[in-house]
Amino acid sequence: MTEPLGSAADQVVETVRAGYAFEGAALELGALMLDATTVADAPVRIPLRMLNRHGLVAGATGTGKTKTLQLLAEQLSTNGVPVFAADIKGDLSGLSTPGEPGDRVTERAGSVGQVWEAKGFPVEYFAIGGQGTGHPLRATISSFGPTLLSKVLGLNDTQESSLGLIFHYADQAGLPLLDLADLRAVVHHLVSDEGKAELKALGGLSSATAGVILRELVGFAAQGADTFFGEPELEAGDLLRVAEDGRGVISLVELPNLQDRPAVFSTFLMWLLADLFHDLPEVGDPDKPSLVFFFDEAHLLFDDASSDFLDAITRTVRLIRSKGVGVFFVTQSPTDVPDDVLGQLGSRVQHQLRAHTPNDAKALKATVNTYPTSGYDDLGEVITSLGIGEAVVTVMDERGAPTPVAWTRLRAPESLMGPADPQAMTATVTGSPLAGKYATALDRESAREMLAARLETGAAKAEAEAKAEAETGAEARPPSGRVSYPKTPKAPKTKKPTAKAPSRPEELMAEALKSQAAKEFVRTAAREIARGVFNIGRR
Repeated sequence: MTEPLGSAADQVVETVRAGYAFEGAALELGALMLDATTVADAPVRIPLRMLNRHGLVAGATGTGKTKTLQLLAEQLSTNGVPVFAADIKGDLSGLSTPGEPGDRVTERAGSVGQVWEAKGFPVEYFAIGGQGTGHPLRATISSFGPTLLSKVLGLNDTQESSLGLIFHYADQAGLPLLDLADLRAVVHHLVSDEGKAELKALGGLSSATAGVILRELVGFAAQGADTFFGEPELEAGDLLRVAEDGRGVISLVELPNLQDRPAVFSTFLMWLLADLFHDLPEVGDPDKPSLVFFFDEAHLLFDDASSDFLDAITRTVRLIRSKGVGVFFVTQSPTDVPDDVLGQLGSRVQHQLRAHTPNDAKALKATVNTYPTSGYDDLGEVITSLGIGEAVVTVMDERGAPTPVAWTRLRAPESLMGPADPQAMTATVTGSPLAGKYATALDRESAREMLAARLETGAAKAEAEAKAEAETGAEARPPSGRVSYPKTPKAPKTKKPTAKAPSRPEELMAEALKSQAAKEFVRTAAREIARGVFNIGRR
């Protein structure tokens, strides 16, 4: 690696100092490094108002990505910006607890000009489906939509299209899909004798494909996914809270026991991001974001994704900026993120990448090619030489132009760099104003109950008709011992006791509107008009 020396070093320092000298509020990342041991008096920062232009935090395992995320979350909270992040390993829970001073913290803080002070920050804990300490975070099946659900189930394009037809049928028939049991009931109905006519009317949906979807749903439920879907559903506004002291609340989602279901985790986060886009109003170009959303393990989202799914992600990331939401993707390599998404990320914090294999070397070369021209002769060598807690940084300045590429030593987080005390976490959840809102699952009347009621009604009617016909036939028989033959024998057409023929969609809708469930859904009627770019929508 060619390191800047003498006048060249002075030139690099002046270039970085001028490139990161912003007029407005900014997050302090750290200071410029001239070589592996020399730190210059040139701060590296991110303008607060540009954080809704999104960003990327990348690097190999163990290089400090989580600490960078923690550092960003702390400063966003201090500036009154709410934060959402997935706490995969549990380390981020320490944001609620003041950090522990020590020689290493003191040395790092002093080297970058940081006045370090132990601080805790306002944190709210959530857990997907309630599998953890936090408030249960749920989504209804209807809100999740067929596109995201297909990604979770691993359906192919044909099956995804068929699942969309099932959702369309449920919408038209007035059958609310709140949990997996509701969707299974609808699919089971369509492949049953009672629903064959309705299945045929859907046209593009075959009984074989419906059967495949039903089997996937049964297997998905067997993995424990039932807990992820249902009510009460998270309201977007609960992620935009500010504490009484003006600091933004940091919402952390625990992900225990999800290592065997990575697609569930990543797709659930994408639903949450799309739901924010669906619900939040346009805010234009604010002085600071309404929320910054950290999307950890982002590669899980893009693995095996269809082109339609990737297009929806790209549109969401592009358009959600106008809602005041900034998105930071956190992953190992920039090559994990598709080019169309990567091109929209204004801030880049690149930790060390390793080049031990040909594929690693190829990924390193691709990473270097995504950076603007730098003052380093060999940026790839800089990236592979980074120490823990160091990164190559470039951000978007207040004019919207990229800043100079800077080898940066990052500041030390001021909160605890490790998991919080479990008892303290439990106390935080118990004492939260959200505790009573999400703690108890609701089971309102929905598709499963409505279809069961229809089946019972049809069976009762068929039984009554069969009984009436049997009684009529008994009255028509002559007295015992006498045989009488009609002149024109004509047997009456006996109606077989089959299930009730399917009602028309408009009749089903009228029936649904009389139910208690329909009354509850009135409050979200305005959001039912369209499902949005991911075909989602609260129902």
